[in-house]
Amino acid sequence: MQNNRLSRRAVLRGLGATAIGLPLLEEMMVSSATAKIQTGVPVRAFNVFFGLGIPAPLQTEGFDGVLEPLKPLQQKLLIMRNVDQVRCDESGINAHFDGATGAFTAEPPDGEAKAGGPSIDQVIRQAYHPEGMPPSMVPTLVAGTFFRRSRVGRYVHSYQADGTVAASMQERPRDVFDRVFGTIGSDGDKKQDDDRFKRSVLDTVLEQYRFYTGPGSPLGSASRTRVKDHLDRIREYEQRAFKMKDRLEGAPETPPRSRLAHGGQADPGGQGIDMELDALTKEWRLMADLYALAVELDRVRFGSLTFLAAGERLRVTGDYRYDDRLIYQFNDSRDLNATGDKGCSHEYWHQFRPEKENTQLRAHAHMKMREVAYFLAKLNELQEPNGKSVLENSLITISTESGDGRHNDPKRELSGVFHAITSANGRFKTGQIMDVGHEGLDVYNTMLAAMGADRRLGPQDREARSVDAIRA
Repeated sequence: MQNNRLSRRAVLRGLGATAIGLPLLEEMMVSSATAKIQTGVPVRAFNVFFGLGIPAPLQTEGFDGVLEPLKPLQQKLLIMRNVDQVRCDESGINAHFDGATGAFTAEPPDGEAKAGGPSIDQVIRQAYHPEGMPPSMVPTLVAGTFFRRSRVGRYVHSYQADGTVAASMQERPRDVFDRVFGTIGSDGDKKQDDDRFKRSVLDTVLEQYRFYTGPGSPLGSASRTRVKDHLDRIREYEQRAFKMKDRLEGAPETPPRSRLAHGGQADPGGQGIDMELDALTKEWRLMADLYALAVELDRVRFGSLTFLAAGERLRVTGDYRYDDRLIYQFNDSRDLNATGDKGCSHEYWHQFRPEKENTQLRAHAHMKMREVAYFLAKLNELQEPNGKSVLENSLITISTESGDGRHNDPKRELSGVFHAITSANGRFKTGQIMDVGHEGLDVYNTMLAAMGADRRLGPQDREARSVDAIRA
């Protein structure tokens, strides 16, 4: 191996805002002077949110019920039951909004556009990067597939110290791609859509690509192959996000936009929209792939990812399968015998009764867990120098808005809110389901202390209660 050594944060740089990270290579891991493996991994914290929640009685069924899709990852997760978020209730404000804004902050909202304080990821970010992130990194990546927009807290789940959003929501896969890898600009900083669709971001790093893969490269043969495969994968994701085609004879046709409704069209008067399950999951999985790729390339270390906003109003149709089994045939409007918002899947949560089968709710909750597990599995596939996966090394906090769904009792609705966390490189216990029996504020502050952050959430004069049972 040559003596040239690459930094862990090596990137290929192109025109305008384009910056493409390199995958982890041997040349980044081995020092020519000591020949010792570097085992340090970056501190990361991400909040994963899913809408509507899992009623607390269903959580008691463990992996035999709606949590089944998480079972393959059970050794990498700590499932926390009986977490109380009642203090997040804001009288007179929609309960969906309260629970969603309190997820990852443990605070009630501060009006309709702000949280009551910072989220877990941003407290940790400030602790480790008080002067800001390196210029080649996305400071915070907030992304998601969601369909309620009445209040920001329904879909954004990363907040700064003053409760304002930490970054703009990226709700289309191609927006995520551009946020991570930059856009191709011309005429200085001016971005031109036509240019973006005539060229791939990879075109802007062509010379560097040739250097790293050519005969004068500082990389060994195995690493050269990895770089080539890595850039091919970026090209694949770009094509999936933008519907780009091989530019054999000039520019491709202007790519179609996302098939799904976004912006105001996704929440027309609060009446809900029709949604094919396959269309929903196809867009979500591309977004999850891009988010995982950004983490793998060390382009982002903090942020949030949302699968369906709080109080989602979708009339879902289509066969839902898991593990080669047909779980349910969704047709929400038919099953609810209603149109508009009353024919949307969120009605199953309002109608939840522990003594009933709750068949449709179970199917929807199971589907949400399947899609959350898809993203977690992507992170679990990425191995790091310390022998653990990105999933194991990162703090991934998974939560939702409600522990029940019935609005007529805030204590019932905001008690027993589902939570799960990863080990954060050995800081927390995993491989079990735990009845925590504490307020979310105490759970979150225990997590922050374990992550080495000095700041605490909530009122300064409140007595701290450490939940030591979750710490490894």
